Amino acid sequence: MASNVLLSPPDGLTHGPDGRMAVLLEASETAAKHTLDFDALMVELARLVGRIIEYEMYSVLVPNEEGELYVAHSEGFPTEAVRNLRVPVGTGLTGKAARSRATVRVGDVTREPAYLEAVDTVRSELSIPLVARGRLVAVLDLQSTAEYAFDSQVSDVLELVASRFSLAIDVAQLYRAEARQRSILSTLRKIAHEFSSILRLGDLLPEISALLRTLLHYDVLAIYLKDPDQPLLRHYFGIKYEERLRWRDIEFGQGLVGTSAATREVVAVSDTRQDPRYLELTPGILSEVAIPLVLKNQLVGVLDLEFVRVEAFSADDVNALMLLAPQIATAIENARLYEEKARNQERLEQDLIAARALQSHILPGDRLHAHGVEIAARNEPASLVSGDFYDFYLGDDSVAVLNGDISGKGAAAALYAALASGLFRTAVSSGLSPADTLRRVNGSLVKRKVEARFLAAHFLHWDVERGRLVVAGAGMPPLYVCGRGRLEPLRLEGFPLGLFGDAEYEEFSLAMQPGDFVVSVSDGLCETLNEAGESYGDERVGMALENLEQESAATILEHLFEEVRSFCRTCPQQDDQTAVVLHVTG
Repeated sequence: MASNVLLSPPDGLTHGPDGRMAVLLEASETAAKHTLDFDALMVELARLVGRIIEYEMYSVLVPNEEGELYVAHSEGFPTEAVRNLRVPVGTGLTGKAARSRATVRVGDVTREPAYLEAVDTVRSELSIPLVARGRLVAVLDLQSTAEYAFDSQVSDVLELVASRFSLAIDVAQLYRAEARQRSILSTLRKIAHEFSSILRLGDLLPEISALLRTLLHYDVLAIYLKDPDQPLLRHYFGIKYEERLRWRDIEFGQGLVGTSAATREVVAVSDTRQDPRYLELTPGILSEVAIPLVLKNQLVGVLDLEFVRVEAFSADDVNALMLLAPQIATAIENARLYEEKARNQERLEQDLIAARALQSHILPGDRLHAHGVEIAARNEPASLVSGDFYDFYLGDDSVAVLNGDISGKGAAAALYAALASGLFRTAVSSGLSPADTLRRVNGSLVKRKVEARFLAAHFLHWDVERGRLVVAGAGMPPLYVCGRGRLEPLRLEGFPLGLFGDAEYEEFSLAMQPGDFVVSVSDGLCETLNEAGESYGDERVGMALENLEQESAATILEHLFEEVRSFCRTCPQQDDQTAVVLHVTG
């Protein structure tokens, strides 16, 4: 039961001016010591008040942004009685003290119409406003089950204590608000910088959840992302307390989350029992706030926070979430785009692997022995598929060889190469000369008008009966001819195929003897770079082919590629590389 007298020594608090001075001095020292710590001030104020009067029920209420008082600290009250308590300023005895900025003391609350009953056994109440810098910062409220438990002497001393704590509480609240702002800014920087490097949603979303918990309390967090093809929110991440949960997807306009998605506005509900839009996915939820995540005027998703008590999220909480939402949306969208790119890249690589396998079937083998010549060819693509290609055409008394190089590389070049390969086979079947074969294929490619694509080529025809090799070229590097032990580069004039419909192509007839050979290379091999940025070049190709007339076509080919690899060392291959060797054996 409350006492209406000050405690006597040894507590040091006595009646009269000296006693009041002692109280005032201790209050001043205590408040000064804990000025920046709101929670410590609450504890110390309760301790000091407890030394002045033996209270039964004690609370400190502070105003929120909505002009209501909520309990910041209490003792003696049932938890459920104060957890969700909100007192509008002007309502009840504490609200009356808050509005009037004057102490309200009631000896018998049963006779007071303004009294708001929180505990039915209460009979007397004392409410003292704490004012600093002309604004209300808190209300100190004492309640007792005894009538007339608080007299004027107690009231006067507590007013003195309140006057010393008022400014300290005001400063502590300002400091806490500033600290919160610093925390929000720090969180913004963390999301903008650290989270930008987290490129998997499975890693990013738990980090966002943990970071938000450092700013505000919540019982449930859920993150929904918009389906790219329909007005539907897909549930990607959910947590209740520390447990990961999975909820169903939500349509636009359905529940508070769907409403936020449809309107692109924040939806904050202090008591879900009073809102018909509320959709119960987790039993016991009483507060919910849904924040739309919007980036470049496009909805990315919705961040949803829930609590098991009413009015759990303050206006400051909602403002903080609104500040963080664009950064969260950016981090999520970056991760989602990266994952989508990775999936597309994986699909593309699988397609390219399949294309390479098909291309390997389109290309002939890398060896051919027929009609007194041996042929060796190698194609090394810069990526999975190649824009370079080669082909062999075996007749009754002749062998023809094609080495082709499509502009560019990759899938588009490989498709163009497949087209050109078919056109060459059709032209060769007509028995045309090398130059006429190039003209025929050039005309066919020009008619198809494939933008930004053309074909450089060497076409070689070995006539067994005459022992001669007829060659024609279209925009390729030199053809290297080794005859009678002497190696010479032969440049064949002619525009690449597919550019000009009236292009003409020259051809040369070369007498070849056993031991002679010719080598055709694509420009990807000549333009290979070393670590110093130098290209391999036509001259080095010629040097690599010297003194090899006694070697087989396969050995000549292997030696050439080995020299190129030795030149470029660790530098990555930039273009497709193809070489074909025709060696006369007899």
